[in-house]
Amino acid sequence: MTALVEIEGLTKRFGGFTAVDHISFSVGRGEVLGFLGPNGAGKSTTMRMLAGFMEPSEGRARILGHDVRSDPIAARRELGFLPEGAPTYPEMSVGGFLSFAAAVRGYGGRERAARVAAAMELTGLEGVRLQPVETLSKGFKRRVGLAQALLHDPPVLVLDEPTDGLDPNQKHEVRTLITRMAPHKAIIVSTHILEEVDAVCTRAIVIAAGRIVADATPAQLARLHPSGKLDDVFRALTHATAATAQPARAA
Repeated sequence: MTALVEIEGLTKRFGGFTAVDHISFSVGRGEVLGFLGPNGAGKSTTMRMLAGFMEPSEGRARILGHDVRSDPIAARRELGFLPEGAPTYPEMSVGGFLSFAAAVRGYGGRERAARVAAAMELTGLEGVRLQPVETLSKGFKRRVGLAQALLHDPPVLVLDEPTDGLDPNQKHEVRTLITRMAPHKAIIVSTHILEEVDAVCTRAIVIAAGRIVADATPAQLARLHPSGKLDDVFRALTHATAATAQPARAA
């Protein structure tokens, strides 16, 4: 399987604190990777470095062979990124914001309109296309963020907490969309919601205290604990790592 995403020794330090500690992994086309960890484990920091929004202290990240530091524009062309919080221009309408995002991507005329329409249909936004973004619920704002990530039909998707704020039906819709897109893309879903892994992921990486502590299929992960439950595995892996790593960080 050809890797569309390659991460080697990626590290991020903030002064004396190491948020991400020499992690390495790759993701191929057709894989949906669940990037799991408790709050503060380094998930969002890793995703921001991969997306080129944060400079690593060490290591490399490549998207379709393009280094995110030395060739950032080419790397971002191949990436759809839904960041945590998904900032938008709140005074713009949904349709206006997506049209602006498509223009930034270099689309114009009929192609821009077609891409905006397709993204809104995929994410169920047609009914609110004329509403200002600031008037939307948290769940709909999340969908707007997802729509902008899909506008250019990128081969790599990095989704940071994609179902945050969605109701159960909306979560199901987003997970169904991810599953439908999966055969043609490499998708990384950063989350702390274990049911997300069961629902959509073909593989899972568990990160704790900035380090990878497991990399396996969901079924293989479940076998790491006598209960066979992912939440028990997750708790055991992350608590044990945090306990050993925290004194070293404080030293």
